Amino acid sequence: MAAHPGGFAPDALDAPLAPLDELPRSLWLQGIVNSVGTLPLRLAGLTSLRQALIRGSLPAGADWPVAPVAAPFLAKIAELELPRYCHEREDVVDQVVQSMLWHTDRIIDYLHDQDPDQAVTRAADAFAAEWRATTGEMDELMFVFGALGDTLKGERWALVKGLLHSEGWRELVRIRKRLEAMPELRAAIRALGRARETEELDDRERPEVEVLEKARGFSLHPREQRIPEVPAETRGVQRSGRIARMLPSEAALLRHPRLRLVWFARHAERSLLTYEDDDRVRESVPVEAPSWRRSVHPRPRRRLEMGPMILCVDTSASMHGAAEDVAKATVLEAMRTAAAQNRRCLAYAFSGPEEVVESELALDADGITRAIAFLNQSFHGGTDVDEPLRRALERIREEAWQLADLVIASDGQFAPTPELAERLEAAKRDLGLRVQGVLTADRDTVGMLEVCSHILRVREWRQLAEPASAKGDRGSLAVRYFPGVFAETGDAARVSGGVIPPRGKE
Repeated sequence: MAAHPGGFAPDALDAPLAPLDELPRSLWLQGIVNSVGTLPLRLAGLTSLRQALIRGSLPAGADWPVAPVAAPFLAKIAELELPRYCHEREDVVDQVVQSMLWHTDRIIDYLHDQDPDQAVTRAADAFAAEWRATTGEMDELMFVFGALGDTLKGERWALVKGLLHSEGWRELVRIRKRLEAMPELRAAIRALGRARETEELDDRERPEVEVLEKARGFSLHPREQRIPEVPAETRGVQRSGRIARMLPSEAALLRHPRLRLVWFARHAERSLLTYEDDDRVRESVPVEAPSWRRSVHPRPRRRLEMGPMILCVDTSASMHGAAEDVAKATVLEAMRTAAAQNRRCLAYAFSGPEEVVESELALDADGITRAIAFLNQSFHGGTDVDEPLRRALERIREEAWQLADLVIASDGQFAPTPELAERLEAAKRDLGLRVQGVLTADRDTVGMLEVCSHILRVREWRQLAEPASAKGDRGSLAVRYFPGVFAETGDAARVSGGVIPPRGKE
């Protein structure tokens, strides 16, 4: 752009707002309209403040807040350990900076009835009170789910904060505390998935492999043994002392008066010309020789991990109480693992025929809402495992879920149909599906042994029992999702949120 004849530079008008390019749009309005500090120093200071908090530290010598205001606010940030929450979390950082901008802008309002120092202290205390409550809620969210996920982005945090004060959330906290007593369950859930091969060997997966092994053995080989000086075969002429096999020319010497002495000399020296005879014996002898033989050995595979998870949770009447707590703790741990490792988690709550509720659980406002609803209600009816397994097998055929593992949390009081059991075995064989059972019963059941590749037996499940009054009424999935299942009768008995007719009445 050409310079103005009078020396006016239009680009200079935008120079004070240049730091806005380094800030998210959510901070632009409050960054521009604020009563503390000048605009250029404030915008530059906000950039350095954000960068320091993202690194998980406090800014050193920042341009904003200005000196009289900076010390109380930075002291509160350090006291609340906000840099720990902000480390590599821009969504949290932006909320902290927004809150600082809002509270620092209130200082000018407090000056009407307080001196400057008191006004700054009042604003800093209000900022600390807000974040003391927020960090407590974040800690509770971290305790339950192990991560914050996308709950702090945009307006989602306002929705999540409302959920954290609900009765259903208290139930999730109670179930999370149950997980502390079940380290084996947490380890089993973390091992689910087949998306990545690790360097560790999985002793549970030991398929039989046919291999060729080098072995030492004996085999019969033919051998020919020569036996000398046995009259069987004449090979030639040799010198020896054998009179019976001497040549006729040697015998003729005995007839001559003088050559007779030569014969005796040759005989003494064993140098008579004789026929060379021998015999041969043929036999089979064992000879040690290396050989190869086929053998079958179990060979552990490398352990697989990561990938999506599908859970079938039994909420039938036989699971009511501590067993159901273990099953729902399995779902919560799967959701925690999925949130921490960016995996997908799908759960089915099932009971009697056609009583199945499907929910995909994720760590966001909608996912937490679904998790609270899912983990706070039960069918408390019969047990029919066919429908949830059929739906799970259909899901596993989809591309997004092909590397998923299946978990069945139940007391094992079910029996799949032969057709479904065959489909399950085909998925194990063709797709590599692994089925992890979480059994809350005193002994193994035929149902669990038939469908599960591995079974985690939660032996201490009875020790987790607590009075029903401590849990409250968690509602009934059957009544909520299938209101026509039960008949409405005047003298009906209400059980677990559902209405069932008394015994003897249809």
